[in-house]
Amino acid sequence: MKTSHLIFLVAFGTAAASAQNTAPFQNAETGRNYQSLQQAVDAIGKGKGTIIIAPGTYRQCAVQAAGVVAFRAAVPGQSIFDTKTCEGKAALVLRGQAARVDGIIFQNMRVPDANGAGIRLEKGNLTVTRTVFRDSEQGILTAEDRTGEISIDRSSFSGLGRCDRSLSCAHSIYIGGYGALSVTNSRFERGNGGHYVKSRALQVTLTDNAFDDSRGRSTNYMIDLPNGASGNIARNVFVQGASKDNYSAFITVAPEGRTQSSAGLSINANQASVVPGVDRDTVFVADWSGDRLALGGNRLGRGIKPFEKRER
Repeated sequence: MKTSHLIFLVAFGTAAASAQNTAPFQNAETGRNYQSLQQAVDAIGKGKGTIIIAPGTYRQCAVQAAGVVAFRAAVPGQSIFDTKTCEGKAALVLRGQAARVDGIIFQNMRVPDANGAGIRLEKGNLTVTRTVFRDSEQGILTAEDRTGEISIDRSSFSGLGRCDRSLSCAHSIYIGGYGALSVTNSRFERGNGGHYVKSRALQVTLTDNAFDDSRGRSTNYMIDLPNGASGNIARNVFVQGASKDNYSAFITVAPEGRTQSSAGLSINANQASVVPGVDRDTVFVADWSGDRLALGGNRLGRGIKPFEKRER
């Protein structure tokens, strides 16, 4: 991962402590300002528009029910959505035609069913860039949309996930049955349970990311493809931490049942290790699919077996 891709993550704590007194949400196309994010979204309606968000910390949320909406921080890393969720789900609940999120921080999202997220995507395409998800139950959680595509680039996920209270686990990213998922140039760290990336998308591109589990607590897999997937997992760096709920594998393919093909799934040029001081045996790729995968050029540390075929 290029260092420049993550420069924007530094000094996010310097963002203003409270939102501006003037109306902080501006429609870039009309120039009109709004006091609430929901008002700005509703004004776009079924159309297409960009909402520019002034620096500040906001305890607001919004539901996008239609149209194409871009949510863009005026200064990347200085627009923070804290604590507040809509519909008991997320700061942004998205079910329009498409949405784009750029340069925003989402933090401290918690809800009664323990799936509080920065973004809950229920329908449509989503593009996320230069965005931070931290200290919440989940970063991004989606429903199912086989025609939809998700792209995440130059973003950070930390202090996310959970597996407690006898509830289903939450994860840093949990993608439902989408058509395609792309995660590039992003960082995952300090998980609090669950997986870092769990995806039921038909096709995945997971490249040039860092998965640093060294400060994780009771975490599980780095990448879980529970029903299988085609695509490419390449040039990622993985460090498995000491505190694991399950350390048996870094990447899993179809552990919950093969409902879609993984034939040709390429897992190559990755680097994986276990945190220093921990002596254990684990597997880089555990496969339940039975499909022919393409593995090669992965640099694996001590105690990591390259591949294992497993039976349910």
